[in-house]
Amino acid sequence: MQPLSRLASALVISTAGLLSLAAHAEEARYNQISLRAEVNQEIAHDLMHVTLYSEAQDSDPAALAAQISKTLNASIAQARQVKGVSVAMGSRHSYPVYDDKGQQITAWRERAELRLQSADFSALSTLTGEMLQTMKMGGMNFSIADATRKTQENALLKEAVAAFKARAQLATDALGGSGYKLVNLSLNSGGFQPPMPMRMSAMKGAEMMDAAVTPDIEAGTSQVTINADGVIEVQMP
Repeated sequence: MQPLSRLASALVISTAGLLSLAAHAEEARYNQISLRAEVNQEIAHDLMHVTLYSEAQDSDPAALAAQISKTLNASIAQARQVKGVSVAMGSRHSYPVYDDKGQQITAWRERAELRLQSADFSALSTLTGEMLQTMKMGGMNFSIADATRKTQENALLKEAVAAFKARAQLATDALGGSGYKLVNLSLNSGGFQPPMPMRMSAMKGAEMMDAAVTPDIEAGTSQVTINADGVIEVQMP
C-alpha cells in the first residue's frame, strides 16, 4: 500500500502544480489590451519607368520577326548610350490575323517591348522623346527605389514605437492603471502607390512620331507606412 500512497501523493502534487500553472497563465492574460499605432510619410518617387514597344504586321512571319528584331536592336543600342539608363526586354509575342470569315490566316502581327529605368528623369525623358520616332509609348510610371524605401522605413520605426508607447500610456490612464507591461509588439511596413499622372506635349499622330517629344514629368509621391501592433498588460493599483 505504501507505493500506492506515494503515487497518489505524487499525483496530488502534480495536479496542484498544473492548477498553479494554469492559474498563473490565466493571471498573465489579465488586463491585456491590443493596440495599434500607425505613422506614415509621403516620399517623392525617385525612379522613372518607361515601356516602349514596336508593333508591325506582315504576311511572312520570318520577315516580320526580323523587322521587329532590327528595331529592337537599334533601340537597345540607342538606350545604352545614355548614362544612368538601364534597359531590358519586355514581353514579345506574335499572333495570326485572319480573313473576314475567320478561316484563313492572311498575315501575322507581332509586338515587342523595351523597358527603360532611370533615376535621372531628365535623361530618360529626353531619350524617350527621341525613341518615339521609331517606337511607341506603352506606359510611364514612377516608384520609390528599394534603398530609399528602406531608409525611410528605418526612420519611421522609431516614430511608430513612440506612437505606440503614447497610445499605451493613454489606454493605461483611461483604465486608471498605475503602469503597463509590454507583452508583444510587431512592426510592419506598407505603402500605397496611386497611378502616376503623365503629361506630354499636345502633339498627335505623325507629328509626334516626326519630332523628338520630351514628356513633361510629374513624378508624384507614395505614402510609406509603418504599423505598430502589440499587446500591453495594464497594472492596476
